[in-house]
Amino acid sequence: MAFRVNGEGFLLSDYEEELRRYQAAMEETGELFDASAASKTILDEMINQMFLAQHAAQEGFVVDEAALQMRLEELATGIGGVEALVKWINDYSFSEESFRRALARDMAAVWMRNRILGSVPTTADQVHARQILVRSENEAIASERRLQVGTDFNTLAYEYDPLSGGDLGWFPAGYLLQTDVEIAAFSLQPGQYSPIIPTSYGYHIVYVIERDQNHPLSPEALLFTQRLAMENWLNEQRNQSSVEIYVQ
Repeated sequence: MAFRVNGEGFLLSDYEEELRRYQAAMEETGELFDASAASKTILDEMINQMFLAQHAAQEGFVVDEAALQMRLEELATGIGGVEALVKWINDYSFSEESFRRALARDMAAVWMRNRILGSVPTTADQVHARQILVRSENEAIASERRLQVGTDFNTLAYEYDPLSGGDLGWFPAGYLLQTDVEIAAFSLQPGQYSPIIPTSYGYHIVYVIERDQNHPLSPEALLFTQRLAMENWLNEQRNQSSVEIYVQ
């Protein structure tokens, strides 16, 4: 065995096949192959896949022989026939048995992954904000003073960003790269603006246009939220599971 997850083993021969495929893919793109880094990548990926497959089984999803055969036929149809599929299997360092094992694990993992992603709400508490972003602190101070004497935030924002007026759009917590900007936005009421916020990008002043506790997520924000949910789920499994690794 290469490793065990909650007592279920992953064959050393299957792991070695994965390592060969990984090396071949890197060589094909001209990347330097690092055996230690490759091993870690493969172990992480395969262990995550086993977490998903095991939970799929716990929730009643079964990859029986009929389902596996149907999936093989779909793959054969898509690639140009049974002979083409057999050639692909051989070309990519699978044996027939290892390919069937990998396919069954993948079917279960995909089912569970879709279940997790499908449970992510499509709405969230979100803020719609815009910002003034300048390079120097002196420029930020000057902007802040103009706001304090009554200059309209939108008017000033368009002076610095004529295209969008610094509009950040709608975003949920955890979405922005500038964490301090996001924290400030969620601490404000609509119509309020923040003090000057220094970041690696420059100096920000954030203005909250509106807030909605159940605003529909944009496609990009939904993808971000789903990715975060998947990462959190996998981290939780690692913390709760028994993982024994036998390879270096």
